[in-house]
Amino acid sequence: MIAATTFAGKRVALFGLGGSGLATAFALRAGGTAVAVWDDNLSAREKAAAEGFAPVDLAEADWSQFSSFVLSPGVPLTHPEPHWTVKKAQAAGVEIIGDIEIFCRERREHAPEALFVAITGTNGKSTTTALTAHLFRAFGKDVQMGGNIGTPILSLAPLSNERVYVIELSTFQIDLTPSLDPSVGVLLNLTPDHIDRHGTMENYAAIKERLVASADRAVISVDDHHVREIAERRFGAGRPTIPISVAHPAMADGLVARGTAIEIRSAHVSTPLVDLAGIASLRGAHNAQNALAAVAALGPLADDRASLQAALRSFPGLAHRMENVGKLGRVLFVNDSKATNADAAEKALLSFNDIFWIIGGKSKEGGVEPLRPLFDRIAKAYLIGAATDDFAHTLDGVVVYEKCGTLDVATRAAARDAARSDAQEPVVLLSPACASYDQFPNFEKRGDAFRAVVSDIVNAGG
Repeated sequence: MIAATTFAGKRVALFGLGGSGLATAFALRAGGTAVAVWDDNLSAREKAAAEGFAPVDLAEADWSQFSSFVLSPGVPLTHPEPHWTVKKAQAAGVEIIGDIEIFCRERREHAPEALFVAITGTNGKSTTTALTAHLFRAFGKDVQMGGNIGTPILSLAPLSNERVYVIELSTFQIDLTPSLDPSVGVLLNLTPDHIDRHGTMENYAAIKERLVASADRAVISVDDHHVREIAERRFGAGRPTIPISVAHPAMADGLVARGTAIEIRSAHVSTPLVDLAGIASLRGAHNAQNALAAVAALGPLADDRASLQAALRSFPGLAHRMENVGKLGRVLFVNDSKATNADAAEKALLSFNDIFWIIGGKSKEGGVEPLRPLFDRIAKAYLIGAATDDFAHTLDGVVVYEKCGTLDVATRAAARDAARSDAQEPVVLLSPACASYDQFPNFEKRGDAFRAVVSDIVNAGG
């Protein structure tokens, strides 16, 4: 745990007692802070009480006694309207922060030389975070990985100048971190997402930009116009910036992917660095972008090309993101449950041919219409969940589909049809392009369910 000693002797309000919220309460208490915790959910309050915290109804509290207010990133700060606790804090002139801000203050106070790699983007940030952490570990570094990827940041090992902290950040977390100052800031891409929480695409992009604007060194993709404009502002300010690109392998300087090869560009001259060919966990152009970012984040360590190549080849991949979960004869089963929107699903569709595609759930704006140019890769689609009828309308007359209702039925139907296919490597792909919560509490549970059915199919021999 990272004890929040910079808040010692103060009284802090905290709303939201989920995983990161409770971890923050522990860190504040360990640092000598009086914490007034609250959650609208009774069971969450009871869990906190069992851990020795005395819940304080923040609706009735005297906010003048609080020096800071720690808000869970899942709670609206600005849109569609500020949460009632936010309004209370603003009326009392109390700063509103999150757990990442507490980490930043602790790092500046106790371990300013600790390498802090912060990673964000609309898609790919979890894989990039896991890969970056993996590479640093392969080079013998003591790595702590957390944030949006799973482990709450304040639950990581205590701060030390010798440790590397590789942290995935969502927009919600960045918005609650006014003094964000990573050693290395990584921005992968920007496409519309969570606009209901940010109002406009411009606001969303501006929040993402804050992660790299304050970084000592920035790694920024230049493959979409939003991030390209952000990179140009960094260049204009004369700040150290490494551009990366999958789409522009002939750019003047930076790191580029040319097919599976990663190259260093300097004054329009390419020098080969490593190759991703044959690395199943890094298949596809989207993973080439992730690898570019991770390699750039390594800094001088990447100069050891033989060690870097070996480290990339040993990367196991990320659960639920292009995860190979089984093979039966020629049929490959791939769990891409983390693809909760069309843009994320596109990456999987671009990585395979002869796809037996399981899609559906709670649809996001636009559905799967943006994926129409890739429909010729689909042998057949298997529709599940609330989006079934909408997706059937989009696919009608273009892609053969079957309405399956549930994931279990869809997986078995896809496995049956893939086994009958004449394709060299038919792929049963769960890449739903939808949120999970019409049938599952989260994408992890959905992916776990897919993995379990695949295991049954493979063990039964078909």
